[in-house]
Formats: sequence, structure tokens, C-alpha cells
Amino acid sequence: MGNTPFDTRASQWIGDFPLWQQAQQEDNSEQLARLRKNLRVARRQELTPRQQQILTMYFDQNMTMPQIAQALGVHTSTVSRTLKRAREKLLRCLRYGL
Repeated sequence: MGNTPFDTRASQWIGDFPLWQQAQQEDNSEQLARLRKNLRVARRQELTPRQQQILTMYFDQNMTMPQIAQALGVHTSTVSRTLKRAREKLLRCLRYGL
């Protein structure tokens, strides 16, 4: 702890903590890039057309569940269940891609 780049007194330590934390983090840009690529592939290949449509409306177009339900002529609970199943399917697919 002799080469710690911040003063360990409580008042200064709190202020320096974000700098210390940033210095300790690993560069995960490669993992994030791979995750984004795999997410695009999984959305295309693993989801049903309805799941893709609802996911796009919800995440890409920032529509609410009631707005999506009204646009598609379905009940809000249908949109909620479809989103849940799509997210679960994507999580299962991506869990092994990291």
C-alpha cells in the first residue's frame, strides 16, 4: 500500500476513490464488442419475428409496453410476456458466447 496514489485519510479517500477505481478496472472493450456482435446475431437467428419486432419497438424505438400493445393490437401482458421470453432466450444464447 506504500505506492497508493491517494491519501488514505477518510475525507480525501472518498474523493479519490473514483480515480483509484478507474485505475484498477481492466479494459473490457474487446469483450463488449464481442457481446454486441453476438447480441445482433442472436437477435436475428434465435428470436421469432414477433419477438424481434417487439424488442425493436421497446429498446430501439423507446416505446412503452402499452404503446406497443396498442400499435400491434394485443394486450399489454402479451407484450410483457413476449419481451420476457425474448430476453431469457438472448441471455441463454449469450451466456456461452463470452
